[in-house]
Amino acid sequence: MYVGRDMTELSMIPKTEWQDSELAFFHHGLQQMTPYLNSEGVTIHHEIIEEIEDRGLFKKHEATWTNGTKLNYD
Repeated sequence: MYVGRDMTELSMIPKTEWQDSELAFFHHGLQQMTPYLNSEGVTIHHEIIEEIEDRGLFKKHEATWTNGTKLNYD
């Protein structure tokens, strides 16, 4: 279950200040709704993807003692 700031609050701050869990949660949610997003939603989703890529969060291919291979927002 996601416990964090909602999109209303997050929309007022730059994506660089979002926590990893917030990026992961909203990326997953927007990914599920992709066919129904308007142009503004698509833009927000692309910005989230770019921030995740800039942080290197998609590049986990190996689990460690403290982290799994999947970006977790729980």
